[in-house]
Amino acid sequence: MPSTKPNMTVELSLLILLASLWGASYSFIKIGVETIPPITLIAARTLIAGLILLAVLRLRGLRLPTDAKTWARFLVQAVLNSAVPFTLIAWAEQTVDAGLAAILNSMTPIFAFLLTALIVRHEQVTTRKLFGVVAGLAGICLIIGMQALNGLGDALWAQLAVVAATVCYAGAAIFGKNFRGLDPMMPAAGSLICGAIILIPLSLVVDRPWTLAPSTASMLALLGLSIFSTALAFVIYFRLIHTLGSVGATAQAYLRVPIGVAIGVIFLGETVTSTAGIGLVCVIAGVIAMTLPGRKRDIAAA
Repeated sequence: MPSTKPNMTVELSLLILLASLWGASYSFIKIGVETIPPITLIAARTLIAGLILLAVLRLRGLRLPTDAKTWARFLVQAVLNSAVPFTLIAWAEQTVDAGLAAILNSMTPIFAFLLTALIVRHEQVTTRKLFGVVAGLAGICLIIGMQALNGLGDALWAQLAVVAATVCYAGAAIFGKNFRGLDPMMPAAGSLICGAIILIPLSLVVDRPWTLAPSTASMLALLGLSIFSTALAFVIYFRLIHTLGSVGATAQAYLRVPIGVAIGVIFLGETVTSTAGIGLVCVIAGVIAMTLPGRKRDIAAA
Protein backbone atom coordinates (compact mmCIF):
# COMPACT_ATOMS: atom_id res chain seq x y z
CA MET A 1 0.00 0.00 0.00
CA PRO A 2 1.41 3.40 -0.86
CA SER A 3 2.01 5.59 2.14
CA THR A 4 0.76 8.75 0.41
CA LYS A 5 -2.41 9.22 -1.55
CA PRO A 6 -1.67 8.99 -5.29
CA ASN A 7 -2.27 11.98 -7.53
CA MET A 8 -5.37 10.81 -9.38
CA THR A 9 -4.79 13.19 -12.28
CA VAL A 10 -1.40 11.59 -12.89
CA GLU A 11 -2.69 8.04 -12.39
CA LEU A 12 -5.71 8.50 -14.68
CA SER A 13 -3.45 10.07 -17.30
CA LEU A 14 -1.21 7.00 -17.07
CA LEU A 15 -4.29 4.77 -17.37
CA ILE A 16 -5.27 6.50 -20.61
CA LEU A 17 -1.65 6.27 -21.82
CA LEU A 18 -1.64 2.53 -21.06
CA ALA A 19 -4.88 2.03 -22.97
CA SER A 20 -3.39 3.99 -25.88
CA LEU A 21 -0.19 1.91 -25.87
CA TRP A 22 -2.09 -1.37 -25.90
CA GLY A 23 -4.67 -0.01 -28.33
CA ALA A 24 -1.85 1.04 -30.68
CA SER A 25 -0.34 -2.46 -30.60
CA TYR A 26 -2.93 -3.71 -33.11
CA SER A 27 -1.89 -1.05 -35.62
CA PHE A 28 1.80 -1.74 -34.98
CA ILE A 29 1.15 -5.44 -35.67
CA LYS A 30 -0.85 -4.63 -38.81
CA ILE A 31 2.07 -2.65 -40.21
CA GLY A 32 4.67 -5.13 -38.98
CA VAL A 33 3.17 -8.22 -40.65
CA GLU A 34 3.18 -6.50 -44.04
CA THR A 35 6.82 -7.57 -44.52
CA ILE A 36 7.69 -9.57 -41.36
CA PRO A 37 6.07 -13.00 -40.91
CA PRO A 38 3.98 -13.36 -37.71
CA ILE A 39 6.25 -15.82 -35.89
CA THR A 40 9.38 -13.76 -36.51
CA LEU A 41 7.60 -10.51 -35.61
CA ILE A 42 6.45 -11.89 -32.27
CA ALA A 43 9.76 -13.65 -31.56
CA ALA A 44 11.49 -10.30 -31.94
CA ARG A 45 8.79 -8.52 -29.93
CA THR A 46 9.09 -10.86 -26.94
CA LEU A 47 12.90 -10.87 -27.04
CA ILE A 48 13.27 -7.08 -27.24
CA ALA A 49 10.62 -6.40 -24.60
CA GLY A 50 11.95 -9.12 -22.31
CA LEU A 51 15.49 -7.75 -22.48
CA ILE A 52 14.21 -4.24 -21.75
CA LEU A 53 12.34 -5.48 -18.68
CA LEU A 54 15.41 -7.40 -17.52
CA ALA A 55 17.37 -4.14 -17.75
CA VAL A 56 14.67 -2.34 -15.73
CA LEU A 57 14.82 -5.06 -13.07
CA ARG A 58 18.59 -4.68 -12.89
CA LEU A 59 18.21 -0.91 -12.45
CA ARG A 60 15.80 -1.62 -9.61
CA GLY A 61 18.33 -3.96 -8.02
CA LEU A 62 16.20 -7.07 -8.59
CA ARG A 63 17.13 -10.43 -10.11
CA LEU A 64 14.90 -13.12 -11.57
CA PRO A 65 14.48 -16.32 -9.52
CA THR A 66 16.71 -19.24 -10.47
CA ASP A 67 14.65 -22.24 -9.29
CA ALA A 68 13.23 -24.64 -11.90
CA LYS A 69 9.69 -24.53 -10.45
CA THR A 70 9.34 -20.78 -10.96
CA TRP A 71 10.75 -20.96 -14.48
CA ALA A 72 8.30 -23.76 -15.31
CA ARG A 73 5.54 -21.35 -14.29
CA PHE A 74 7.12 -18.62 -16.40
CA LEU A 75 7.00 -21.04 -19.33
CA VAL A 76 3.29 -21.78 -18.86
CA GLN A 77 2.60 -18.06 -18.51
CA ALA A 78 4.56 -17.43 -21.71
CA VAL A 79 2.42 -19.91 -23.65
CA LEU A 80 -0.79 -18.33 -22.36
CA ASN A 81 0.20 -14.67 -22.29
CA SER A 82 2.68 -14.04 -25.11
CA ALA A 83 3.89 -16.83 -27.42
CA VAL A 84 0.51 -18.21 -28.49
CA PRO A 85 -1.83 -15.17 -28.30
CA PHE A 86 0.70 -12.69 -29.73
CA THR A 87 1.33 -15.01 -32.68
CA LEU A 88 -2.37 -15.71 -33.27
CA ILE A 89 -3.15 -11.99 -33.36
CA ALA A 90 -0.22 -11.26 -35.67
CA TRP A 91 -1.30 -14.06 -38.03
CA ALA A 92 -4.90 -12.86 -37.94
CA GLU A 93 -3.98 -9.26 -38.71
CA GLN A 94 -2.67 -10.30 -42.10
CA THR A 95 -6.37 -10.31 -43.10
CA VAL A 96 -8.20 -8.65 -40.19
CA ASP A 97 -8.28 -4.89 -39.56
CA ALA A 98 -6.42 -3.63 -36.48
CA GLY A 99 -9.62 -2.03 -35.15
CA LEU A 100 -11.56 -5.27 -35.47
CA ALA A 101 -8.78 -7.15 -33.67
CA ALA A 102 -8.98 -4.60 -30.84
CA ILE A 103 -12.73 -5.14 -30.54
CA LEU A 104 -12.48 -8.93 -30.48
CA ASN A 105 -9.57 -8.88 -28.04
CA SER A 106 -11.54 -6.79 -25.54
CA MET A 107 -13.35 -9.93 -24.41
CA THR A 108 -10.53 -11.00 -22.07
CA PRO A 109 -12.29 -10.07 -18.78
CA ILE A 110 -15.43 -11.90 -19.89
CA PHE A 111 -13.60 -15.10 -20.78
CA ALA A 112 -11.60 -14.78 -17.55
CA PHE A 113 -14.87 -14.73 -15.62
CA LEU A 114 -16.26 -17.70 -17.53
CA LEU A 115 -13.11 -19.77 -16.96
CA THR A 116 -13.06 -18.77 -13.31
CA ALA A 117 -16.73 -19.66 -12.82
CA LEU A 118 -16.38 -23.00 -14.61
CA ILE A 119 -12.97 -24.10 -13.28
CA VAL A 120 -11.88 -22.16 -10.19
CA ARG A 121 -15.40 -21.33 -8.94
CA HIS A 122 -14.35 -18.88 -6.25
CA GLU A 123 -16.32 -15.86 -7.48
CA GLN A 124 -20.01 -15.26 -6.90
CA VAL A 125 -22.15 -15.17 -10.05
CA THR A 126 -24.07 -11.88 -9.83
CA THR A 127 -26.77 -10.48 -12.10
CA ARG A 128 -24.41 -7.72 -13.20
CA LYS A 129 -21.69 -10.21 -14.18
CA LEU A 130 -24.20 -12.38 -16.02
CA PHE A 131 -25.33 -9.31 -17.96
CA GLY A 132 -21.71 -8.64 -18.81
CA VAL A 133 -21.22 -12.18 -20.15
CA VAL A 134 -24.40 -12.05 -22.25
CA ALA A 135 -23.68 -8.56 -23.62
CA GLY A 136 -20.09 -9.45 -24.46
CA LEU A 137 -20.96 -12.70 -26.20
CA ALA A 138 -23.73 -10.90 -28.12
CA GLY A 139 -21.12 -8.40 -29.25
CA ILE A 140 -18.87 -11.19 -30.54
CA CYS A 141 -21.79 -12.67 -32.49
CA LEU A 142 -22.61 -9.28 -34.04
CA ILE A 143 -18.98 -8.68 -35.00
CA ILE A 144 -18.22 -12.04 -36.65
CA GLY A 145 -21.64 -13.66 -37.06
CA MET A 146 -22.60 -12.03 -40.37
CA GLN A 147 -19.33 -12.97 -42.00
CA ALA A 148 -19.73 -16.53 -40.76
CA LEU A 149 -23.13 -16.75 -42.41
CA ASN A 150 -21.69 -15.38 -45.64
CA GLY A 151 -19.05 -18.13 -45.63
CA LEU A 152 -16.02 -15.86 -45.67
CA GLY A 153 -13.74 -18.64 -44.46
CA ASP A 154 -10.38 -16.88 -44.33
CA ALA A 155 -11.70 -13.83 -42.52
CA LEU A 156 -13.71 -15.98 -40.12
CA TRP A 157 -10.72 -18.14 -39.17
CA ALA A 158 -8.60 -15.04 -38.62
CA GLN A 159 -11.27 -13.51 -36.37
CA LEU A 160 -11.64 -16.75 -34.44
CA ALA A 161 -7.84 -16.76 -33.99
CA VAL A 162 -8.11 -13.38 -32.23
CA VAL A 163 -10.91 -14.78 -30.04
CA ALA A 164 -8.70 -17.81 -29.24
CA ALA A 165 -5.91 -15.41 -28.27
CA THR A 166 -8.38 -13.66 -25.99
CA VAL A 167 -9.17 -16.97 -24.28
CA CYS A 168 -5.42 -17.47 -23.79
CA TYR A 169 -5.16 -14.06 -22.13
CA ALA A 170 -8.03 -15.03 -19.82
CA GLY A 171 -6.24 -18.24 -18.88
CA ALA A 172 -3.06 -16.25 -18.26
CA ALA A 173 -4.93 -13.91 -15.91
CA ILE A 174 -6.07 -16.91 -13.87
CA PHE A 175 -2.69 -18.67 -13.93
CA GLY A 176 -0.99 -15.40 -13.01
CA LYS A 177 -2.29 -15.81 -9.46
CA ASN A 178 0.59 -18.27 -8.98
CA PHE A 179 3.06 -15.35 -8.93
CA ARG A 180 1.67 -13.46 -5.95
CA GLY A 181 4.90 -13.79 -3.97
CA LEU A 182 6.98 -12.13 -6.69
CA ASP A 183 7.40 -8.55 -7.79
CA PRO A 184 4.89 -8.36 -10.66
CA MET A 185 7.55 -7.28 -13.15
CA MET A 186 9.39 -10.59 -12.65
CA PRO A 187 6.78 -12.89 -14.22
CA ALA A 188 6.37 -10.33 -17.01
CA ALA A 189 10.09 -10.39 -17.82
CA GLY A 190 10.46 -14.13 -17.22
CA SER A 191 7.47 -15.06 -19.35
CA LEU A 192 8.57 -12.78 -22.20
CA ILE A 193 12.04 -14.35 -22.19
CA CYS A 194 10.44 -17.82 -22.22
CA GLY A 195 8.21 -16.70 -25.08
CA ALA A 196 11.28 -15.67 -27.05
CA ILE A 197 12.95 -19.02 -26.30
CA ILE A 198 9.86 -20.80 -27.70
CA LEU A 199 9.46 -18.64 -30.80
CA ILE A 200 13.03 -17.96 -31.95
CA PRO A 201 13.70 -21.61 -33.02
CA LEU A 202 10.33 -21.67 -34.81
CA SER A 203 11.22 -18.44 -36.56
CA LEU A 204 14.58 -19.84 -37.67
CA VAL A 205 12.97 -23.00 -39.08
CA VAL A 206 9.75 -21.61 -40.55
CA ASP A 207 10.61 -18.08 -41.66
CA ARG A 208 14.41 -18.17 -42.11
CA PRO A 209 14.60 -14.51 -41.04
CA TRP A 210 18.03 -13.98 -42.64
CA THR A 211 16.27 -14.22 -46.02
CA LEU A 212 13.69 -11.54 -45.19
CA ALA A 213 13.80 -7.94 -46.39
CA PRO A 214 11.51 -6.08 -43.99
CA SER A 215 10.49 -2.55 -44.85
CA THR A 216 11.48 0.43 -42.77
CA ALA A 217 7.85 0.87 -41.74
CA SER A 218 7.64 -2.71 -40.48
CA MET A 219 10.91 -2.40 -38.54
CA LEU A 220 9.74 0.84 -36.92
CA ALA A 221 6.41 -0.82 -36.09
CA LEU A 222 8.30 -3.73 -34.48
CA LEU A 223 10.33 -1.34 -32.36
CA GLY A 224 7.22 0.60 -31.35
CA LEU A 225 5.41 -2.64 -30.55
CA SER A 226 8.30 -3.96 -28.44
CA ILE A 227 9.39 -0.82 -26.64
CA PHE A 228 6.12 1.04 -26.14
CA SER A 229 3.22 -1.43 -26.43
CA THR A 230 4.99 -4.22 -24.54
CA ALA A 231 7.87 -3.15 -22.26
CA LEU A 232 6.71 0.38 -21.36
CA ALA A 233 3.09 -0.75 -21.14
CA PHE A 234 4.03 -3.44 -18.61
CA VAL A 235 5.93 -0.92 -16.48
CA ILE A 236 2.95 1.47 -16.41
CA TYR A 237 0.55 -1.39 -15.70
CA PHE A 238 2.56 -2.58 -12.70
CA ARG A 239 2.64 0.97 -11.32
CA LEU A 240 -1.15 1.26 -11.68
CA ILE A 241 -1.65 -2.06 -9.91
CA HIS A 242 -0.01 -0.49 -6.84
CA THR A 243 -1.61 2.96 -7.11
CA LEU A 244 -5.12 2.29 -8.46
CA GLY A 245 -5.45 -1.34 -7.44
CA SER A 246 -6.27 -4.29 -9.65
CA VAL A 247 -9.86 -3.21 -10.31
CA GLY A 248 -8.85 0.31 -11.33
CA ALA A 249 -6.06 -0.93 -13.57
CA THR A 250 -8.43 -3.25 -15.46
CA ALA A 251 -10.29 -0.20 -16.76
CA GLN A 252 -7.80 -0.16 -19.64
CA ALA A 253 -9.48 -3.32 -20.96
CA TYR A 254 -12.42 -1.29 -22.25
CA LEU A 255 -10.63 2.04 -22.65
CA ARG A 256 -8.27 0.51 -25.22
CA VAL A 257 -11.13 -0.70 -27.46
CA PRO A 258 -12.31 2.68 -28.78
CA ILE A 259 -8.69 3.89 -28.80
CA GLY A 260 -7.56 0.86 -30.82
CA VAL A 261 -10.43 1.25 -33.26
CA ALA A 262 -9.84 5.01 -33.61
CA ILE A 263 -6.12 4.51 -34.32
CA GLY A 264 -6.96 2.00 -37.05
CA VAL A 265 -9.53 4.34 -38.61
CA ILE A 266 -7.39 7.50 -38.45
CA PHE A 267 -3.95 6.15 -39.35
CA LEU A 268 -4.70 3.02 -41.41
CA GLY A 269 -7.87 4.19 -43.16
CA GLU A 270 -9.94 1.32 -41.76
CA THR A 271 -13.71 1.41 -41.51
CA VAL A 272 -16.12 -0.03 -38.96
CA THR A 273 -19.39 -1.51 -40.22
CA SER A 274 -22.66 -0.69 -38.50
CA THR A 275 -22.94 -4.27 -37.24
CA ALA A 276 -19.40 -4.20 -35.81
CA GLY A 277 -20.22 -0.84 -34.23
CA ILE A 278 -23.22 -2.31 -32.42
CA GLY A 279 -21.05 -5.27 -31.40
CA LEU A 280 -18.45 -2.83 -30.08
CA VAL A 281 -21.07 -1.16 -27.88
CA CYS A 282 -22.18 -4.55 -26.54
CA VAL A 283 -18.60 -5.65 -25.84
CA ILE A 284 -17.77 -2.42 -24.00
CA ALA A 285 -20.99 -2.67 -21.96
CA GLY A 286 -20.17 -6.27 -21.10
CA VAL A 287 -16.60 -5.54 -20.05
CA ILE A 288 -17.69 -2.55 -17.96
CA ALA A 289 -20.28 -4.69 -16.20
CA MET A 290 -17.64 -7.35 -15.57
CA THR A 291 -14.89 -5.08 -14.27
CA LEU A 292 -16.57 -2.25 -12.37
CA PRO A 293 -16.70 -2.92 -8.63
CA GLY A 294 -20.05 -3.34 -6.93
CA ARG A 295 -21.45 -0.94 -4.37
CA LYS A 296 -19.69 -2.81 -1.64
CA ARG A 297 -15.97 -2.55 -1.96
CA ASP A 298 -14.57 -5.62 -3.66
CA ILE A 299 -11.46 -6.78 -1.82
CA ALA A 300 -10.68 -9.80 -3.98
CA ALA A 301 -7.74 -9.49 -6.33
CA ALA A 302 -8.45 -9.51 -10.04
